Amino acid sequence: MSKDSTQYELTEEELRELIPQLQQLTDKYKRAERVQKALFDISELASSVSHLNRLYSAIHEIIADFMNADNFFVAFYEPETHVVDFAYFVDEFDEKTVRQLPAEQLMDGMTGYILKTGNHLFYKRDDEERLAAEYGIKLVGSPPVEWLGVPLKRGSQVIGAMVVQTYDEGVHYSQEDLEVLLFVSQHIVTTVDRVKNRELTERTIRERTRQLRKINDDLQEEILERQKVESLQQALFEISELAANLEGDMDAFYSSLHVILARLISAPNCYIAIHNKEEDLLEFPYFSDTKQSEINARPLGLGLTEFVLRTGQAELINPPRVLELAESGEIDVSLAQTMLNSANSWLGSPLVVDGEIAGVIAVQTYGKLAKYNLRDQELLRFVSHHIAVAIERKRNTESMQRYNVQLEERVKERTAELNRTNKFLKQQIEERKEIELKLIHDAHHDALTDLPNRSMFTSRLELAIASKQRYSDSMFAVLFIDLDRFKVINDTLGHHAGDEFLIEVARRITLCIRGHDLLARLGGDEFVVLLDNFEDEADVEEVANRIISSISEPFLLDGREMYSGASIGIAHLESYYRSADEVLRDADAAMYQAKTLGRGRFVMFDKSMRDRLIEELELENEFRRALREEEFDYFLQPVIKLNDNSTLYREMYVRWSHPAYGKIAREQFRQVAEQSGLTLDLDLFQLTKACELLNHYAKSDEPINKIAVNVSINHLLQASMVNQMLNVIETSGITPNQLVFEFDENDLNRRSQFILPAIKKLKRAGVTLVLDNFGSGLASLSYLFAYPFDFIKIDHRFVKSLPRSQRNLKLIQSVMLISEHLKFQVIAEGVDSQAQLDALNDIECIYGQGKVLKHARVLDMASLAS
Repeated sequence: MSKDSTQYELTEEELRELIPQLQQLTDKYKRAERVQKALFDISELASSVSHLNRLYSAIHEIIADFMNADNFFVAFYEPETHVVDFAYFVDEFDEKTVRQLPAEQLMDGMTGYILKTGNHLFYKRDDEERLAAEYGIKLVGSPPVEWLGVPLKRGSQVIGAMVVQTYDEGVHYSQEDLEVLLFVSQHIVTTVDRVKNRELTERTIRERTRQLRKINDDLQEEILERQKVESLQQALFEISELAANLEGDMDAFYSSLHVILARLISAPNCYIAIHNKEEDLLEFPYFSDTKQSEINARPLGLGLTEFVLRTGQAELINPPRVLELAESGEIDVSLAQTMLNSANSWLGSPLVVDGEIAGVIAVQTYGKLAKYNLRDQELLRFVSHHIAVAIERKRNTESMQRYNVQLEERVKERTAELNRTNKFLKQQIEERKEIELKLIHDAHHDALTDLPNRSMFTSRLELAIASKQRYSDSMFAVLFIDLDRFKVINDTLGHHAGDEFLIEVARRITLCIRGHDLLARLGGDEFVVLLDNFEDEADVEEVANRIISSISEPFLLDGREMYSGASIGIAHLESYYRSADEVLRDADAAMYQAKTLGRGRFVMFDKSMRDRLIEELELENEFRRALREEEFDYFLQPVIKLNDNSTLYREMYVRWSHPAYGKIAREQFRQVAEQSGLTLDLDLFQLTKACELLNHYAKSDEPINKIAVNVSINHLLQASMVNQMLNVIETSGITPNQLVFEFDENDLNRRSQFILPAIKKLKRAGVTLVLDNFGSGLASLSYLFAYPFDFIKIDHRFVKSLPRSQRNLKLIQSVMLISEHLKFQVIAEGVDSQAQLDALNDIECIYGQGKVLKHARVLDMASLAS
């Protein structure tokens, strides 16, 4: 062997030794990068999370990115109460929720050791005797396989502990895990304190709001009392006006007095009695009663009216008072008996004119429901003085009124001819004005709702922009409102019902805004509101909440109860706006964001929304290009028969790695496909690739018999879509029984009533049908009975809890029992551990899918093409 060849062999050996070192350096770099990202995420949590319960779950997710954290808790020690507060507690072994424990129960344990000493602790199952001997530590609760805990400190003071633990023999912690946990814990206390301070601030604000509401309620009561006083003053003013202005008709005068009085107290039955002293009779110039149409003049007797005439005082007569007056001989016994039997309530007050009692005004109610009180008595007494004065004034002016009437009649006769002459000319002028006003109105208003249209709203908004630029303190806001289910209402009930719906929406929104605010309809189901000169941004939010609440109430259309909702985008007018279109564009962008977040809410516009929309548009364009140029990776994951490890079929997954954006999550590019209307194109693309794979592997040493693709429910809503899929299969030369279509249960929840014919057509064609993610949504058993699925795939969240959760295990057994009767088979999805596999074998589950069974392969489509 030559010298040169020996030198080459040594160099190759050195390279083999160097590769592990480089790999270690790379792993350390990646871990350091993840730690930096975790610290950044924790810093972000301090500013983005407003409640501690969401903060701890987010910290849990960050810790789980570094190590196994299925069991994780955060505890704080309260020295004042000697209580350990478990602010966050997740334990897969113990399903109970731990909140607080006395400190003495924990101080002898591992958590207590950390709280007392401020030192970290790394426990393994064999360390129990050593910990007891060296530190006096006793195990508390279920013994873990490994336990890792670090202190939480505020300065030098130990305030709590953060712990991860595992009960799984196959999971182990390392010294690097401890270092990461110690490093992260130094930054968590600051984050917790900031979130606590934010919560305290929010509680302070809510308490202040409650106090302001209490003050407002007190003011409302004071306003109500003042309104009552104003109502009384108004009534007295109207009585005075009646006496001065009513033209001689005493019946109308008394009737008007009755109406005014009825606004102050309950007066369904009222009469005025005048004492005719010459004939010693009671005359009734006014009488209004629900049981008796009229009453004649009568001699004085022992009635209630006569009793008031004798006493000269306002009297409140209820059944107890009737009995007292009858016993004393003040009123007739038969009258008293009638009032006692009917439980009437009577109120009367004398009418005093020039120091003498001229008559009585009285009101009464029948039955037990309405009773007068002392306040009503005082009110009638007060009003009766003014009524008596008005009656006297009325009598004194009757002759003058009659003369005025005669004079007015002569004036009317002389001017009638002139009025008739002018009437025709005036009518013509008015008709021309009305036509002109109608033309102007129609040009600026919506024909259906009679609201201002886009033209008028834009003009008003331009004025508001000009005002904002000149007076920067002026506050304006635009609310862009989009309605839900309008198309459904139009399509199902017709355009007439749709028009009724829009008119009712316009009415409801009008009730939610102030009189000087402007509501307009832009067209279709889009409305906009311009809020003018409000005090605070909270006022805008209150208006938006009122509109959302009002629109969510049911609508009665063509005798049917329909529901809708509203998504609102809000744009505040700023000095940098130059046109109305800019404001409407930003409000529309905020409305779109509200719809994206789940509808039935409002979103305030900020500049980042425009940036996100641009980014989403760019991502949508990139997705279209990637779909056109087939820039995807493909994975196959098998479904295994558990008793012999044979493959039932392989499920195909599509992944997208973008050169600039990196790996795009499957849910994100599915959402991009749905928003851009490319869901059907993506599914047909996957179906075509599945057929290509089947053709390719049919010629290989390891043929693939069946491939499954995930199909959107939208393919089943039209018969043409089903035919299109079957045509793709036929054109590729693949038989339908080589393909498996998996449909997501959550999609069936939304459109289940429309797809049964299409499902049956695919079944008849020979395609294998699978209901995917069973149990992730409503898990309706009607799917199992109504649809001819060949397989039901249990959602991975039920399998993940095995064997610990007996309840989920029994649920899987129940579905298996149903499958024996309904002729379908069960697949357990997400089998990721040997323990889960053993549990499924124990209940004799036939099929499974997951990492522990067999790993998916990345297929190189370039090699397939060659």
